[in-house]
Formats: sequence, structure tokens, C-alpha cells
Amino acid sequence: MNMPRSQISLSIGQLAQLACVLEATAPKPGNVHRGADFEDVTYLDFIVGAAAVAAALDRAIERGARLGPTLLEAVQATQAAVGTNINLGTLLLLVPMVLVPREQQLERGVTTVLDELDADDSRLAYEAIRAARPGGLGTVDEADVAQSAPPDLVAAMRLSAGRDLVAAQYANGFREVFGLVVPSLQDGLDRSWALSDVIVHAHLRLMSEHPDSLIARKCGHETAQRSAAMASRPLSAGVPPEEGYRRAVADLDFWLRSDGHRRNPGTTADLVAAGLFAALRDGIITLPCRFYPEA
Repeated sequence: MNMPRSQISLSIGQLAQLACVLEATAPKPGNVHRGADFEDVTYLDFIVGAAAVAAALDRAIERGARLGPTLLEAVQATQAAVGTNINLGTLLLLVPMVLVPREQQLERGVTTVLDELDADDSRLAYEAIRAARPGGLGTVDEADVAQSAPPDLVAAMRLSAGRDLVAAQYANGFREVFGLVVPSLQDGLDRSWALSDVIVHAHLRLMSEHPDSLIARKCGHETAQRSAAMASRPLSAGVPPEEGYRRAVADLDFWLRSDGHRRNPGTTADLVAAGLFAALRDGIITLPCRFYPEA
């Protein structure tokens, strides 16, 4: 794999940090970004959390750590730096990816990482999930995170795949990350859009095809389905920077924020962050890059 020199000079942890920063900075509808905070979570929280994660991931890789310890260390680093859950879903996706050696093809390497998980990885992953204290999980009969961890983490994720798109990635080999998000990013870059527009457009495509599972957990499936339908409207209205597209994005953003931040499409953002890491690692996104549209 021929990787751009700028990417080679960044550690895997730094690439993960950059992916998180890019995802948080792009003005994705309904999410925290540079121009929009929530009452209890700010843009700075995401930036500080991204820095904490970079250091934790690099330390883990240097030690040859497995998924469970790496995920737990990254969650604990986030909690120490920010004090709240801002990135559990993102970390669940990033950690299997960062553990793939750089000389290996990423999609195939992730499958190998997941195939090699053991009971200790599952136990520590459950500990990490509990440490992050995610909201809206509820309780389930099998593989509940409040109970003892099952020996097979992927099997547990498979049980949750129908209600959580992050869990589904463990069950389907990161199909939406590699098959939808990364190609969407590539498509936008091929059209010479600014990277912020590329990210927002990829976010809309994913959200329109897969109703956000965080919205579903917080607000119900009907609201999640409605949010997906609304996310498709900008895609039908045009492309960036056309006025119809931008108006439709603004309308979606207004609707998503009209119920506090209960309609926050956080799971969609997690998969976008994972796709950004893949695109940075494999040289689809090269540095330096033009992030904002020209005035």
C-alpha cells in the first residue's frame, strides 16, 4: 500500500484523533460541532477526548495490546479527560481498526482482529462499556451489559445488531463502514467538494439508508424512521453547495435539535468517524486538505 508521506508521519493514534476531530468539526445536522454545543456536552469535549484517545491508542499499540485492554484504556482516558461519554460508539469501531498492522489491508485485517477475540477481550469490553455509562441502552434478556460478559463478544454484538448499527459492524465485518461511508467520502472527494461538505453528505447518505439507532433507543423507531426520511430530502434537493441542498440540511438540523438533543444522530456520527479513519489511513483523504468551502 502506498500511503501519502503526510499520513505516514502520523501515528495510528494521531490518525484516530484526526478522524474524531474532523467528524466533530463538520457541521453535521443534529450533532455537536464547532458552531453548536449541547447543554451537557461541548465541541471542546470532543476535541479534548480525541487527544486523550490518541495517546491511549498509541500506548496500547506499542505494548501489542488486544482489543479488550485497548478499548478499556481508551474509555478510561476519555473519562479522565472529559468526565462523560462522548465516544464509546466511535471507540468500539476504531479499536478493531487501529489494531490492524499498517501493512495489512484494513477491511480484511479487521475481520482477523474480530476472529481472534477471546473471553478476556469480551470481559474487558463489557467493563469499558459500563465505565462509559452510555445512555438509552435499556435491558435485554441476553448479553446485557449490566450482567457478566459472555465469552464471545462478536456473538453478543450479533444479538444487538438489529437495534444498534455499531454492534452490527462486529456482526457483518464493518459492512456499512467500508461499503457505504468510505465510498461516500471517496465520491465527495472525487467531486472536489470541501471536506466538511464531503463529511456532511456521507453522514446524510448513511442516515437516510440506516435510521439512527441512538435516536431509535431514545425516541423510538417511528422517530428514527422519520429522521431517515428527512435525511434523504437534502440528497434529493441537490448537492453541495446548491441552495436547495443547504436549505434542506438546515431544515433537518432544526428538526433534529427541536427536542433538546434526544434526536441526536450519534450512531451515524460514530460510523462516519470510523470511515474517516479508514480514509485517512489508506490515503483516500490526504493532507493538507481543504476543509471549508471557498467563500
